[in-house]
Amino acid sequence: MTVTIRPMDATDQQAWRALWQDYLTFYKSELAEDISEATFARLTDPARTERAAFVAVFEGDIIGFVHYITHAHNWRLEDVVYLQDLFVTKAARGKGAARALIQRVYDTADENGTPSVYWMTQEFNHSVRKLYDQVATLTPFVKYQRPS
Repeated sequence: MTVTIRPMDATDQQAWRALWQDYLTFYKSELAEDISEATFARLTDPARTERAAFVAVFEGDIIGFVHYITHAHNWRLEDVVYLQDLFVTKAARGKGAARALIQRVYDTADENGTPSVYWMTQEFNHSVRKLYDQVATLTPFVKYQRPS
């Protein structure tokens, strides 16, 4: 399977929307329409250099995406990259698209002088964690969040 990874742009909205909804469903989440609209707009706005996205394309169809955010870090001189969302269609899983998306974020981070890339996933997400164990190091940190 030959997958092409390219920056997401405004023409990808319809395909992204379908994948975004599948991603939210996988995580048993719902977002208001205005949040999804704003998310896509932010990710495709060239003036917002702190956020970006890539899509995985196979035979002309978008089969996956990755969203990432570059931000300052108090323990480093350079910024760091937070890989916030990664999703590949069920049919394309296990064929290298997710690995290629992660690698593209790694390559971009290196090109920008921000080589530290990190992300989180839910503990139960065993299938993708097999990939993560191959391309990253599991850290001992536990996430806390302010209650709603």
